[in-house]
Amino acid sequence: MFQWKKLGKVFTPQEVTGRPWLSAFAQAPATLVFDNYVRVYFSCRPPADKNGQFVSYSAWVDLDRNDLFKVLRIADNPILPLGRLGEFDEFGTYPVSVIRDGTQIRAWYAGWTRCESVPFNVSIGTAVSNDGGQSFQRIGCGPVIEYSPEEPFVISGPKIRRFNDQWQLFYIAGRKWKSVEGRAEPVYKIRMAASDDGVHWKKLNRDLIASRIEEDEAQASPDVFFANGKYHMFFSYRYSSDYRGKQYGYRIGYASSENLTDWTRDDSKAGIDVSSEGWDAEMISYPHVFELDGKIYMAYLGDGVGREGFGLAQLQGELR
Repeated sequence: MFQWKKLGKVFTPQEVTGRPWLSAFAQAPATLVFDNYVRVYFSCRPPADKNGQFVSYSAWVDLDRNDLFKVLRIADNPILPLGRLGEFDEFGTYPVSVIRDGTQIRAWYAGWTRCESVPFNVSIGTAVSNDGGQSFQRIGCGPVIEYSPEEPFVISGPKIRRFNDQWQLFYIAGRKWKSVEGRAEPVYKIRMAASDDGVHWKKLNRDLIASRIEEDEAQASPDVFFANGKYHMFFSYRYSSDYRGKQYGYRIGYASSENLTDWTRDDSKAGIDVSSEGWDAEMISYPHVFELDGKIYMAYLGDGVGREGFGLAQLQGELR
């Protein structure tokens, strides 16, 4: 099994000043490594509007490569503006995943829109940066991964990867909405699509990870990497109801594969769980694994799905 040593919380959005669009949350961390620093992209929110409605933005924080607990810079503005009236990302960009592609940095992100019968719907768009990942421009006004007969709603959680000279996009797709004490709660499962150009995608059209805790288990944030001859996936999962507390809240799971499409789940190997006390004592979610200077780290969220920031853990021993 993996063994992760928690290092502590790295970034707290409530401590940031001068950015009214960043008052809470640092969700879905995703890294891009530079010579002297590690840029961590995340999603955040300003206070609710007069009607109690929220929007979500994506931004970044630069951490000193030699001391990941030392914040060097925080984005002055969101990396993307919200979409225009009626567009798929009118009310939010969350989460975002980035990758280098030649001289450009490309991003895939979830765009949010509001609904009447359910709170929201989501689909995935793409954007590109020509200034080193400080800001991005959308590739068109619509999504590149959207609803279909097999995936009818909540297309979100993109994680972009490139294996074997092909693009892979791991994401989640809605399975159903459940009414829980008068509130609509989404159930979603992990999926994937492949592409030769990063724009035109062929969906696998089936779930990758078997449910374990209940049939309506919700799965999110699939983070995939290759090591020692196989593919590894860390992801988060939760119960379909009462999941905003400790008993049924988010946890981190693990699965492995030899071909990217057939996965064996074994959460006992994840090697990380909630703490006995502190900022991640109720839930733990949205894992992102990255290598830096010969060490393997996991960025992750704690209580409130990242309301008060993200933290780091370091792998003990080798990947296996």
